[in-house]
Amino acid sequence: MSNIFHSSRRNLARWFTLSMGSILVVFACGIYIGVVHDRQKAFDEELYSKSRVMAAGIRYRLQQGQWRVKLDDVPLLGSNTLYIERLESEIAYARWYSPEGKLLLFVKEKPPEFVKISPGFETLQIQSGEVGAKSQRWLRQVTLPVLQDEILLGYLQIASPLTPVQETLTQLCLLLAVGVPLGIGAIAVTGWVLGGLAMQPIYESYERLNRFTAYASHELRNPLAKVLSHAQLGLMTLVEPECEARSRLHTIIKTTKTISNLVSDLLFLARHEGELNPQVLKYIDLVELIDNLAQEQLIYCEEKELHLQINLPQNSVKVLVEPDLLRQAVLNLISNAIKYTAPGGTVELRLIKDTRSVKIQIKDNGTGIPAADLPYIFEQFYRSDVHRTHNGFGLGLAIALQIIQAHKGKITVTSDFGQGSCFQIELLTVDW
Repeated sequence: MSNIFHSSRRNLARWFTLSMGSILVVFACGIYIGVVHDRQKAFDEELYSKSRVMAAGIRYRLQQGQWRVKLDDVPLLGSNTLYIERLESEIAYARWYSPEGKLLLFVKEKPPEFVKISPGFETLQIQSGEVGAKSQRWLRQVTLPVLQDEILLGYLQIASPLTPVQETLTQLCLLLAVGVPLGIGAIAVTGWVLGGLAMQPIYESYERLNRFTAYASHELRNPLAKVLSHAQLGLMTLVEPECEARSRLHTIIKTTKTISNLVSDLLFLARHEGELNPQVLKYIDLVELIDNLAQEQLIYCEEKELHLQINLPQNSVKVLVEPDLLRQAVLNLISNAIKYTAPGGTVELRLIKDTRSVKIQIKDNGTGIPAADLPYIFEQFYRSDVHRTHNGFGLGLAIALQIIQAHKGKITVTSDFGQGSCFQIELLTVDW
């Protein structure tokens, strides 16, 4: 399978997982918030019902000539034993305050004598237990103003532990903590499968196109070779040094070589698509490979009156590559640098060793590349308008990119139009 197919399938699966996973997380958060709201509302209604039961027993009576608040009929606070067992088990404390907020009576936990009375519900976090072994617990407190004949008798305050609500939410959190990751995992697997199914027709079409390119390129090579050999043979048999036939044969030979190079490039691209088989990789000294390549290109630089500067490390740099392919990639970049640099210019070849990688830089002070063309120069058959007068089909950089990507490397370019360009290949090194 090709890198493009795998990459596209991974992207589809990744985006499917991110989108559906986000929806699942939002849905889970919505469920949690909804359950929290419902449970707290139910808990508040029950707590309010208990406070109403207790408040119903509070009376304002005339005793010994004075109006007094009587709490005898109030469960827990008074002598009324109705619901006493149920209230004792469910209520953390009950308190009765005067209209001025002074504590008059309480059961269980004693609060500060004077507190700010705020009618309504509150959620409190209190410390319980002995010193050194204290624990925190959450209480839900309700404070009711008690009125009789529109006269404020005082405030009834009761609180109940939020333990039932917390247990429910803890179980829900545990369920979501396990369920959501499992759901996201299932979504990822589904995305990967669906991505494969979606990419299959594209992959098959891509493979057919690749096979067609390979077969067509292969079938074209033989007739092109025959045309070239016949043209060269005809050129050798001509007696007249200057004639129209000789000129036409030269044109045929030049055109045939150009088409043959194009066919070879297309065949190369079709055959070397995707990651390399590890069995074809070899450990090589990159310094030696680049040095040999530079010496081979020295003659072309001299023909064009260019200065070739070579800066290589003294020590060897080991990489695991397919030597012929890497050589082709570097050769394409050097050839471009020579092609687009005017006589008298400089082409520099550098090898920079880092901790875990090595960088091959091919720098020239030639024509450079317009900034608008930089994003497209590695595309097949792309040629900048300012470079169309030069020979070539725009496949050299595409081949170099394909080779470096097959080695899991990276190729980048920086360029100033009219000032020159710098192509850089980065590969991982091998420690011996």
